Amino acid sequence: MASLMESLMDILDKENSEYQELLGLSLQKTPIIVSGNLEALQKITDEEQNVINRIAHLEQLRQENIKDIANVINRDVNTLKLKDLIQMLESRPAERNKLADIYDRLSDTMKRMVRVNEQNRELIQNALEMVEFDMNLIQSLRKAPETANYNKGAYSAGSTVGRTAGRFDARQ
Repeated sequence: MASLMESLMDILDKENSEYQELLGLSLQKTPIIVSGNLEALQKITDEEQNVINRIAHLEQLRQENIKDIANVINRDVNTLKLKDLIQMLESRPAERNKLADIYDRLSDTMKRMVRVNEQNRELIQNALEMVEFDMNLIQSLRKAPETANYNKGAYSAGSTVGRTAGRFDARQ
């Protein structure tokens, strides 16, 4: 059991390091999103994907380790939480404190990740709204207004004033 706990703590510590690296990349991404530098954003996204792949591998190792611990202590792996393991280690204060410290650091890193990702999501949403606004503005500038002429059947027979979209003007 002790070696399983040491292995779990090592995996969690590595996971926290990877999440901190991901947090750093997310923090770098914020000014890039604001500036609209798509090339730099793509590079950061590629780096993030590499970190996410490493986290996925560590997460798989963690789940296997938790499964082994659950088997040893005869608990359901689906309900076993880190807080439960921390409470179970009351008789071993050194291991308990180390696991609690890793849990607190990982929890803090995750809270910061959520906050930064929410900020980046809002920035991207605002950028998309601006692009949509610009596209609508460009489309409306290309459309010329129609005159309000109606025929006998009350159908619009108005002609377009000025240039319309899709016409080629050779004089320009």
